[in-house]
Amino acid sequence: MNLRITTQIARTHLMAKKRQTLVAMLGVTFGIAMFITMISFMQGVNQFLEDSALDASPHVRMYNEVNTQRPALIEQLNPGDSAFNVIYHQKPKEQLSRLKNGLLIARRIEKEPGVLGVSPQLSTQVFYNNGPIQISGTVAGVDIERENRLYNLKSRLKSGTLNALRSNPNGLIMGSVLARKLNVRAGDKVSVTTPTGGTMILRVVGTFSFGIGTVDNTKSYANLSTVQEILQKDASYVTDIHIKMFDPLLAIPLGKKLRAIYGYYTEDWATANSAILAGEKIRNVMTFVVSMTLLVVAGFGIYNIMNMNVINKIKDIAILKATGFEGKDIVMIFLFQAIFIGLLGGLMGLLIGFILSYLLSITPFNAGDFLSIKTFPVIFDSKYYVMGILFGLITTVLAGYFPSRKAAKVDPVSILRG
Repeated sequence: MNLRITTQIARTHLMAKKRQTLVAMLGVTFGIAMFITMISFMQGVNQFLEDSALDASPHVRMYNEVNTQRPALIEQLNPGDSAFNVIYHQKPKEQLSRLKNGLLIARRIEKEPGVLGVSPQLSTQVFYNNGPIQISGTVAGVDIERENRLYNLKSRLKSGTLNALRSNPNGLIMGSVLARKLNVRAGDKVSVTTPTGGTMILRVVGTFSFGIGTVDNTKSYANLSTVQEILQKDASYVTDIHIKMFDPLLAIPLGKKLRAIYGYYTEDWATANSAILAGEKIRNVMTFVVSMTLLVVAGFGIYNIMNMNVINKIKDIAILKATGFEGKDIVMIFLFQAIFIGLLGGLMGLLIGFILSYLLSITPFNAGDFLSIKTFPVIFDSKYYVMGILFGLITTVLAGYFPSRKAAKVDPVSILRG
């Protein structure tokens, strides 16, 4: 087999039917372009939803779970099915949700490898009162600098500054939706009442927005000492420790380690957002199915085009075989054509797919005033482009191989006579 002659015949076939060659290339091009655009956009949406969920929640939360279930003494002394005990429900035992030595524990956790930041907090349910308006929510007493390190609060402020809270002992940074419901803005005062009856007048020094309703509708930040004063607790009283990691995957083993060391309950981000992660897995499967469907449909189109190309050249094949070309030579001629169509069409598809993805990524997207996203989320990942070009080559090679293999077995005498 002479490769030079084989490639020359393949090039002649391609140039002789330019329109047919162009149609075959466009089949590869648009199939890959749509695959790149679709998977880049859908994966971008998945990443945006995951980031939105993680931005507003810690990677690990340590807290003291209050358990009100107490077994009766008679059940402990006389257990078993044979016993017949008549007891009355016991009143829940009063338990504090504080973390003993919470501030010391937070400083120790900060020294753990891979920890981005730690924020000890005192959170409580409250009623916000502004004249006749009364709305329930929560206040988190924090060190605002530590909280900013975990959640990048500075970039989420809609009004006011973090320094205003730090310098104002009775300051409050309120969720933007909550502030709108209370009809307050930076500089206004609001009365805060705890379930135990503690009341304090606080001044709104800023508003923030995470773009998540459960946060923006109910939550506010105050200084840790302020919330301790409202609840009449000492300066070491904290109920939660929020932890952020450089790598979120390291949060799961860290949570188990901290629980074993300190004995407090720990909840990692995967457990807290299990429903969101399950939804992400479903969306990933849908993305894969839709993307593969696009490629398979494009593959059948390419196969039909290549099959018709072989059928149209059946007399040329017969002449080549009559002049001494073997079956494998015939197969190689059409494989060279398929590789050329697949490679050139695939590269064009990658270029068009990238252009469409880029245009989508800069297209304005109105997500409302409470979301930071301004354009459609798109991920530019090189592995998708590698998958696209490999599919283009493999599909066209197979689409050219099977028809040419069948055509290579024809009897040239019967074809020429027919």
